[in-house]
Amino acid sequence: MSQSTATTVPQRSVWDGGVSPMGVSYGKLMMWFFLLSDAFTFSGLLITYGLIRSAHPAFTLAPDLFVFSQEYWPIPEKVFEAVPFLHGIKLPLVFVGLMTFILIMSSVTMVLAVEAGHRMDRKAVEKWMLWTIVGGITFLSCQAWEWTHFIVGTDAGSVIKEFVNGEWTTRTIFGASLHENQYGPHDFADFFFFITGFHGFHVFSGVLLNFLIFYRTVTGRYDRIGSYEMVEKVGLYWHFVDLVWVFVFTFYYLV
Repeated sequence: MSQSTATTVPQRSVWDGGVSPMGVSYGKLMMWFFLLSDAFTFSGLLITYGLIRSAHPAFTLAPDLFVFSQEYWPIPEKVFEAVPFLHGIKLPLVFVGLMTFILIMSSVTMVLAVEAGHRMDRKAVEKWMLWTIVGGITFLSCQAWEWTHFIVGTDAGSVIKEFVNGEWTTRTIFGASLHENQYGPHDFADFFFFITGFHGFHVFSGVLLNFLIFYRTVTGRYDRIGSYEMVEKVGLYWHFVDLVWVFVFTFYYLV
């Protein structure tokens, strides 16, 4: 009887406490939960953008005949074709591509920082974390310039017709705001500000976290506790931010 009873006692579950599921620490598991919820948020934004975009007619004229219209959804490569210090030269998506390259390279330096942490190599962690911070700040600076150029607009502007006080009038719009923009429907600007701004906030938060990790590395905190796991946890967040930008770049700038 005792033998039968012993065989029917249920095994202890890893969720009962004291045992880490999948051998992952509590901190990393919670970071994965946070990133999963954040992924749902960005997915919702990009899906909504796709639905709104599909509701507007696409501009079908030849590229050399392209003009900005409040009716048609603009062609992103015709909107984002400016590069700093190269005024008047049209380089479609070159600057955005450079921003993407910078962010991807910062992800590479983060990988090297995590690898150095596994080896308990403090000097290497300091070096690669510093480069990651520089990459994040550079990306944010580029994004600030892109926002400024988008808000100010092109020299030509966009002429629209309006029915005001019983008669038709024309006026010129320069740049973009949440209410109207020279590039096309105001939804185009709304999504640009919200999606890229939301992602930029994530990058800014990541830079602050990276700086905190860098400071604690320099002061020897992780050597004293014998673990650089915090570098890995923040690295997960940074890689997520980089991956999200790849989707934003693809859906908003290329499609």
